[in-house]
Amino acid sequence: MCGRFVQYEGMAVFMEELGPQLPLFSGFDAVPINRYNIAPTTRVQILHTSDAGLHITPIRWGWSPFWAKGKRPDPINARVETVTTGRFFKQLWPNGRALVPSEGWYEWVKDPNDPKKKQPYFIRLKTQKPMFFGALAQAQPGLEGQEGDGFVIVTAASDQGMVDIHDRRPLVLSPQEAREWLTPDLKPGRAEEIALERCRPIEDFEWYPVGRAVGNVKNHGPELIEPLADAGAWP
Repeated sequence: MCGRFVQYEGMAVFMEELGPQLPLFSGFDAVPINRYNIAPTTRVQILHTSDAGLHITPIRWGWSPFWAKGKRPDPINARVETVTTGRFFKQLWPNGRALVPSEGWYEWVKDPNDPKKKQPYFIRLKTQKPMFFGALAQAQPGLEGQEGDGFVIVTAASDQGMVDIHDRRPLVLSPQEAREWLTPDLKPGRAEEIALERCRPIEDFEWYPVGRAVGNVKNHGPELIEPLADAGAWP
């Protein structure tokens, strides 16, 4: 996780869920974003802070430090177990904290009878409300972006039934802890505590099989998240 996710509501809906009282340096509207198949390396609306305040900025999904550029594709995720101590993300932790608003993400499960076949699943909150992925970003406010800008989604271990879908999941924060995650003066110890211990519990989520069309990045309509009627006896 996480290789594809969605972001289809208007940013006004996400901000209402996060906390409408939050002061934003950049504006937002209710026009639907309508992205049902966000892939790595594309630009995604994220929330981050700067000296001027809270911003919504389109940032490229994927990041690596300057000394790792060109050695391999930029990582799109960062494991919560090592992100606070590892060298790779040292430039971003803890002051590069950001949020990725979303309504859910996709995972692929191998067919037990044919490992070459994979069944995609869509995972969302049971309430179907917006969610917020904890992320780390190098982000300059503005529409054009700067060279080196990018973000990674922090991931945690799955447990209970979700581990049958995938052993990793995004760090999904409650609105309250998502707001705290963005607080500029948040102590590093508290940021680490949120990252390691405050991912929303598995029982908050539901998942179901969807059509294989999501595997093609050229497909991006709302039909991608519709439940598949016949998926056999998979998880």
